Amino acid sequence: MQSPPPLVNGDDFYQTLVENAAEGMLTIDEESNIVYANPAVGDILGYSPDELIGSSKMKIIPERLEPVHSAALESYVDSGERNIDWDGIELPALHKDGHEVPTLISLREHEHNGDRYFTGIIRDITERRRRENQLQDQKERLDEFADILTHDIRNPLSVAQGYTEIAQENHESPELEKISESLSRIDDLVEDVLELSKAGRSIGETESVDIEDCIHESWGGVETPRATLRVDDELGSITADKSRFQELLGNLFRNAIEHGGGDVTVRVGSLSEEPGLYVADNGPGISTSDRSEVFEHGYSTNQEGTGYGLSIVHQIVVAHGWEINITESSESGARFEITW
Repeated sequence: MQSPPPLVNGDDFYQTLVENAAEGMLTIDEESNIVYANPAVGDILGYSPDELIGSSKMKIIPERLEPVHSAALESYVDSGERNIDWDGIELPALHKDGHEVPTLISLREHEHNGDRYFTGIIRDITERRRRENQLQDQKERLDEFADILTHDIRNPLSVAQGYTEIAQENHESPELEKISESLSRIDDLVEDVLELSKAGRSIGETESVDIEDCIHESWGGVETPRATLRVDDELGSITADKSRFQELLGNLFRNAIEHGGGDVTVRVGSLSEEPGLYVADNGPGISTSDRSEVFEHGYSTNQEGTGYGLSIVHQIVVAHGWEINITESSESGARFEITW
């Protein structure tokens, strides 16, 4: 057996690690002079190490923050008290071209040959900030949507329910009963969406629900005078937010009718190779080029469609931790496969 190769020189080894680190590393002395910068700093701030070493740290500090940085270091050197979180503080840094870069900086103090140094590990958090801003925009849109539900939908819905109740008192009609059930379902959906938007969630409490019952209840809430529903298997139960699961199914059914015509046939059954179900139709199907876009908000191949039905389906699927894919049905229509 061969003996293991000798270890590389320790200094060379650690120097190589630092030089190839993904995070920027910058070391200053007690006078805020930069004594070391690794190449990754260049990726973040645009400066090569040679452009930084020997200059003041103020070179990468936005002008408005220079007094704060200077006072903070002086205070720590004199008192030893940390006034910031050394394990991670978000601070803007100044890029070579003049724009500010949001960064997360972790600080460490160390000594070398009797001198005191401070090293910062610098991470660019531009992408994280972008996602945070995107989430904030989504929250604001949800709040706006909640206001619309409360004022612009709830009020006419209440009027429609009131007149329907008056009509039922004077007339016995199965059509009026259907209208009343549909209005009640709308009211429930509005209440659910309001609660979820306030909580910042896409689904509420989950429970064990009978899949076939949800299918028939959802089908009953869709205008399907000539369409046909066929449930191919015993589907059992699934842990889900029942209301949102029914909304998912209803949107898939409406999508099939919207694109396949009033006499479309919709089949629902269990997947053969993994847990889940499919919803398939015998309509025109969805082209391969469109399949990557149909779940986007506002996307629709039907001029009369809103483009929100399938995006809602995708949102509900993701919120439950499931996955959804589109293939071609055995009758050349669209087939949505949901796996859990």
